[in-house]
Amino acid sequence: MSNERAALFIDGSNVHATALNTSPRFFLDYNLLHQYFASRYNLIRAYYYTALSPNSTVQSLTNFLEYNQYALVEKPTKEWYDPSTKTTKVKGNMDIEIAVDMIDFAESMHLDRVFLFSGDGDFVHAIRKLQRMGVRVTVVSSLKTRPAMIADELRKAADNFIEITELPVRRQEQSTTVVVHEQRVSFLNRGNRRRNEVA
Repeated sequence: MSNERAALFIDGSNVHATALNTSPRFFLDYNLLHQYFASRYNLIRAYYYTALSPNSTVQSLTNFLEYNQYALVEKPTKEWYDPSTKTTKVKGNMDIEIAVDMIDFAESMHLDRVFLFSGDGDFVHAIRKLQRMGVRVTVVSSLKTRPAMIADELRKAADNFIEITELPVRRQEQSTTVVVHEQRVSFLNRGNRRRNEVA
């Protein structure tokens, strides 16, 4: 076991998209995921980020995570009308929250390593900032989906890459009690969470 102080930052919607685009579909067992990294690193915290719709009816995943050693970071989705397509669109991007928290918590918790569960190329700048701080960044995503979920520039920027489908944390069938990525409205008071984590 490494003595490196580490934290997980999980982009829920990105991980869910990865699960839907693998064959057979790859669903994470979040208990096994936490155990896997806690057995290899000094795991300080695991964060799960999701934007939530007011129309959601299933709360199993978010409830499960809150009771099982994950810090849940949520915000409501936003809807707007697009006159060009005459449709209502939904926005629920958590990239800013994840990027800010990775940098903030890496400094306040004296992290040695960050594990980012996302393939979004928008995180490249945040990764480079962490590296300048002396923090090693491992990106967890997939090259096995079609198209590949991980942006090429993100993989190049990271210190290491882990193919998520090769982690021994797979649940073959979707479960309504553990692995369903669903949405519910609940806005986490980020200020209180930061104070609790630093304390």
